[in-house]
Amino acid sequence: MRALVYDPAAGFGVRFDEVDEPRPQRSQVVIDVEVAAVNFGELAFTARQLRPGQVFGKDAAGVVVRAADDGSGPPVGTRVTSFAGTGGWAERRAVDTADLAVVPGTVDLAAAAAVPAAGVTALQAVRRLGPLLGRRVLVTGASGGVGRFAVQLAARAGAHVVALVGRPERGEGLRELGAAEVLSGSAVPDEPVFGVLDNVGGAVLAEAFARLEDGGLALAIGMAAREDTVLDLEQMRMRGGIRRLEPFAVSGPFGPDTAYLIDLLNGGALDPQIGWHGSWDRVHEAVDMLFSRRVPGKAVLTID
Repeated sequence: MRALVYDPAAGFGVRFDEVDEPRPQRSQVVIDVEVAAVNFGELAFTARQLRPGQVFGKDAAGVVVRAADDGSGPPVGTRVTSFAGTGGWAERRAVDTADLAVVPGTVDLAAAAAVPAAGVTALQAVRRLGPLLGRRVLVTGASGGVGRFAVQLAARAGAHVVALVGRPERGEGLRELGAAEVLSGSAVPDEPVFGVLDNVGGAVLAEAFARLEDGGLALAIGMAAREDTVLDLEQMRMRGGIRRLEPFAVSGPFGPDTAYLIDLLNGGALDPQIGWHGSWDRVHEAVDMLFSRRVPGKAVLTID
């Protein structure tokens, strides 16, 4: 079958190849993939995640063409979206039934494909901050896939959301998603924040950590800046109080959280924010636009 695989010598590390059909384990279904999502992190740090020749793709939505042998999960013909480490950018994918969610007929599969990796990451990060009603939360890299989900979910939890983007035009639409404030460039919140959901790293994370109030928590979710973070801990000691910084990693099984987000999507309470949608033959265009920060939100590929 046709698939997009990792090749360090190819443009953006991505090329088409013919690969073997998936061989599902007993707890896995096989999906006929119709739409897959493109995530910045899986492309910017591919060498850490894939071996040459492995199939890209954390997110993929389509129709079940083989049910799980152990009887778990949905039957053949069910529309689903899925989240796994690899294999989504192919004509068919095998995925564990614990890591997928059924997609109602009222939800577009492109929207469903955009949800799992970015949406579940944002959901679990917001949950990690704890109760947010009336609290100030800073979301950095708020214009990206995880960032736009984080803005919506933190606002839904009752937070006063401060969204930080690299350029003013990248902040378009964030207030409509729930941001109370939208900052750009090197601007910082005018008041301390209880929580930080950082998708950028580097100097942005250092500055965001410095804006925490006593008892606050910053989560390092992503490193879009692709630069090291240097913290002035002496400055923090002089301020007094206790502030925490934690590396954040999403954890499975992913099915229940994906199903929750699909339910919000179906009810009109969540917007997947698809900023680019095209054939997987245009994958290099999609990656180039992601890397050059020209996609607001998610990019998705039609597997045709």
